[in-house]
Amino acid sequence: MTSFTKIPRRTALAVSALALATAALSTHSAFAQSTWPTKPVRIVVPFAAGGTTDILARAVAPELSKAFGQQFIVDNRPGAGGNLGAEIVARAPNDGYTLLMGTVGTHGINRALYPKLPFDPIKDFAPITLVAAVPNVMEMNAEKAKALNINSVADFIKYAKANPGKLNMASSGSGTSIHLAGELFKSMTGTYMIHIPYRGSGPALMDMVGGSADVMFDNLPSSMQQIKGGKLKALAVTSATRSSALPDVPTVEEVGGPQLKGFEASSWFGLLAPAGTSPDIVNRIQQEVAKSLATPAMKEKMQLQGAIPSGDTPAAFTTLIANEHVKWAKVVKTSGATVD
Repeated sequence: MTSFTKIPRRTALAVSALALATAALSTHSAFAQSTWPTKPVRIVVPFAAGGTTDILARAVAPELSKAFGQQFIVDNRPGAGGNLGAEIVARAPNDGYTLLMGTVGTHGINRALYPKLPFDPIKDFAPITLVAAVPNVMEMNAEKAKALNINSVADFIKYAKANPGKLNMASSGSGTSIHLAGELFKSMTGTYMIHIPYRGSGPALMDMVGGSADVMFDNLPSSMQQIKGGKLKALAVTSATRSSALPDVPTVEEVGGPQLKGFEASSWFGLLAPAGTSPDIVNRIQQEVAKSLATPAMKEKMQLQGAIPSGDTPAAFTTLIANEHVKWAKVVKTSGATVD
């Protein structure tokens, strides 16, 4: 005969109450996921307006607004090489209403470059999707390049070696791919340029066009208009292959000789949410981004700016981020780059 232990009435009531509370919480969670979003969603851009991170965020935000029936608002929070904006999102509630347009800097480079980060780029975020990858472009103020008779990468190296420290190198901030591409170039060629970090590509480009900044390894989309307008001279792209947006511009490796063999420093940009964000919300955002990036209009818009649209899965984006940590840690070590 089976015997049962009699549960005290008070304990039984407590168990029942806990079960009801758990069920209610589950129902509430499921309801919240199915009705999200019920208010505007913020996309934090950790750099100033006008750069590629900002351009891409403003390209996908209207598409997400249309898809979900709520406004997706771009919020520029520049500073500390993207770390300020990234920290804001890392510390935000994981309810799907605060997202980050992360970059190779915030989620690939900075862990190796900064002695201490106020967030963990792996543990504190839920990757949603890679939005686009872009080459960087080595460029000069067109008038200065003409005055110094610099028409190629070889000319640039010759001048920089003969005049160490006379040229300055603008970047969108310490630790960005723009900064690291320049540091890698300096270490491989034995040249020296003074690094001037800005709070984004937009402010840096203003000084490039104005003539107070000499050279920059900018993300191609943010510089495309000034290159086509003749204000900036594109010497080379930093990707392994030429860009279809600037087919006549060679790669750094092509024209840099043996000293620049293997040079490659491209950038990427993707959406992330705070860790613990519902997989349902993450997947819904990823699917809508992928859908919008696959449209002919968006493809053309991206490609004209030199960006390669993606829209991959959260799992694929997670793997990319992990691999980028390894790659850029080596670049930081090789180049001797520091936060200055």
